[in-house]
Amino acid sequence: MSSATNAAFFIARVGDDGTQCDAWPEQPLLQSLEQGGIDWPSSCRAGNCRTCMGVLTAGSVRYAMDWPGLTPEEKEMGCVLPCVAYPLEDVTIEPMSF
Repeated sequence: MSSATNAAFFIARVGDDGTQCDAWPEQPLLQSLEQGGIDWPSSCRAGNCRTCMGVLTAGSVRYAMDWPGLTPEEKEMGCVLPCVAYPLEDVTIEPMSF
């Protein structure tokens, strides 16, 4: 299953090397990545520390909180916090390159 309207899960792709896992709409993207065996940096799991920040290059997410710890500029650049972001469709996320 992928991004069909009634899909039970979506696909999360990491980078462009074919790495992917199932992404469940009812759990944070970080949890899906970890369950799929994808090593992604994390710490607080509450959207505060920003350790898990990445760039969403395809797809969309929702947040269960009003303020997910991103500046308006970061949101505009496509930055997401997978620890508090829930996929709305298939997504592709890239690690931040600082």
